[in-house]
Amino acid sequence: MRRYVAILLALAAGIVLMFCSRDRKRFFVNEGVVWTTEYHITYEASHDLSDSIQLIFNTLDNSVSPYNKASLITALNQNRTTRVDAHIKRLLEASLDVYLESGHAFDPTVMPLVNAWGFGYQSGSTPTRPQLDSILEFVGMNKLSLHNDSLVKHDPRLMLDFSSIAKGMACDEIGRMLARNGAANWLVEIGGEVMASGVNKHGKAWHVSVDMPTEQEQHNTTHNSALVIQLDSGAVATSGNYRKWRNEDGNKLSHIIDPRTGQSRVGTLLSATVIARDCMTADAWATACMVLGDSAVKRLMQPRQDLGVMTISADTATGNFIVWSNAAFARLVTAP
Repeated sequence: MRRYVAILLALAAGIVLMFCSRDRKRFFVNEGVVWTTEYHITYEASHDLSDSIQLIFNTLDNSVSPYNKASLITALNQNRTTRVDAHIKRLLEASLDVYLESGHAFDPTVMPLVNAWGFGYQSGSTPTRPQLDSILEFVGMNKLSLHNDSLVKHDPRLMLDFSSIAKGMACDEIGRMLARNGAANWLVEIGGEVMASGVNKHGKAWHVSVDMPTEQEQHNTTHNSALVIQLDSGAVATSGNYRKWRNEDGNKLSHIIDPRTGQSRVGTLLSATVIARDCMTADAWATACMVLGDSAVKRLMQPRQDLGVMTISADTATGNFIVWSNAAFARLVTAP
C-alpha cells in the first residue's frame, strides 16, 4: 500500500513539474531570412512560437508578395482576379491614408516606375521623359477603388506593390500573435523595421539603433550607429538612399522613386526614421519622407505629435551630416 501511494505521489509531482515548467517563461530568439532580408525576433514566452511566426510569413508571402508568382497580389496585377483578402484590404486602407496626407508622395501603385528604373522585379535602365510620362498615366491610388472585397482598377495596367509597407505589417502581425500567446516582452525586427513591447531580458526598455547613412554598395553592408532609441511600446522604421542605388554614367540613381514625377529621388536627404504606434504606419511614412525631401518633411512633420520623425541630410557645403527631428522624436532618443 505504501509503495502504491509513493508511486501516485511521484506521478503527481511529475505532472505538477511538467505544467510548472511549461508556464515558466523564458526568452526565445528566432532569426532567418524572409523576402531577401534578415529578420530577428526576441520574445519572452512559456514555449517556442517559431511555427506561428513562420505561418505568418507564409500567409503574407502568399498574399502580398509581388515576387511570388502564386500570390494574390500577382493575380491582381495580372488581372486574373479582382478579389482582395483581409491583408491586402488593410494595406490599401493604410496606404490611402498616407497617400492623402503626404500629398501623394507615398503610393503603392509605383511598381511600374520602379521596374522602369531597374529597381524592381523586372530589368530596366534609365527611362526617358516620354517613357515616364506614359507610365504615369496608370500610376496613382486615385486610379483604383475598393468595393467590399473587390479591387476596381480604372486602368488595367495599374499594378500594386506594398514593399514599402508590407514588412511593417509583418512586424505588427507577429507582435499581435505574440501578445495573443501571452507574451508581454518582445521585439520584432524585419529588414530594419522594428515593433517592440515591454522590456528586454535585462528588464530595460528595448534599444533600437539607427544607422548613420554611410554610402555603401549592396552586399557590403556595415552598421555604424547614429543614435539609439529606447522603445517599450510602438514601432520604428528607417528608409534611406545610401544602400540601394547604382551609378550610371557618373550619376547616382536611387531606388526611391517619386510617384508624382516618375523620377529617381536623389537629394540632400539621406535617411528618414519614423516612430509610430504601429510599424505599418512607420514603414509607409519613412518612405514618404524620403520622397518628400528635407524642406517638405520639416514643414509637414514639425507639428505632429503622433509621429516622431528624424532626418539625416548631407551638408553639401561642408560634407557633414545635418540631423533634424521633431519634438515627438526627440523625447525617445538617447546617446549611442
